[in-house]
Amino acid sequence: MESAGAYGAGKAGSVAFDPVAFFTHPRTVLRLMSWVFSMVVFSCIVNEGYINIGSERLLCVFNNNADACNFGVTIGVLCFLGSIFFLILDVYFPSISSVKDRRRAVLLDLVFSGLASFLWFVGFCFLANQWQATSPDELPLAQGSDAARATIAFCFFSILTWAVLTLSALRRFLTGSNRNLFTWQHLEPPAGSARATPYPIANGATIVTTNPYQAPPFTETLDPQKLTQQRPVAPAF
Repeated sequence: MESAGAYGAGKAGSVAFDPVAFFTHPRTVLRLMSWVFSMVVFSCIVNEGYINIGSERLLCVFNNNADACNFGVTIGVLCFLGSIFFLILDVYFPSISSVKDRRRAVLLDLVFSGLASFLWFVGFCFLANQWQATSPDELPLAQGSDAARATIAFCFFSILTWAVLTLSALRRFLTGSNRNLFTWQHLEPPAGSARATPYPIANGATIVTTNPYQAPPFTETLDPQKLTQQRPVAPAF
């Protein structure tokens, strides 16, 4: 049975949203970079990835292979939408109180990030191979060359960002009881910074201690008259 604090569920709703801390967190930065890279990939292919040579038919700049352009556009749009979805999920994740829902969210992030990194690797190899096989005669005046090179470069960058996101999601999945599981949630203050705890005593005063493990002092007081009565008396000779 999973504990109440699994995947940070015990801290749900206890931390207020901090936009600065959220957008400066490494995971959020990686998601934004992945979002930009995917947008660059499909934008380059859609805008300059097709050329028209003496006919109304548009040809793909990657060796006239339409599958190469279609694959690049598909994975670019897919990861573009996926990055937006997981950014929104990152914002609402701390308010999810169900352990099962949090586990599913982390698992979904792990599966999607791993699949995206694999598809970007395949796309990089596929597009690079087709671009290498493209002859200069197929691209008069080097039309679309810059867009093709940019597409291949940002495919490679996307591999790195999604691979790091995959490792981050895997770490969160394996360490579900980690309290610092998500973005702008912070660990509780250490025991050394605990506030002083007052202990009452019998005469109305208080004793303040900063040690949370220190036992309270005895509250019982001694009566001076009782001490005099209980004092042993020397025998008379």
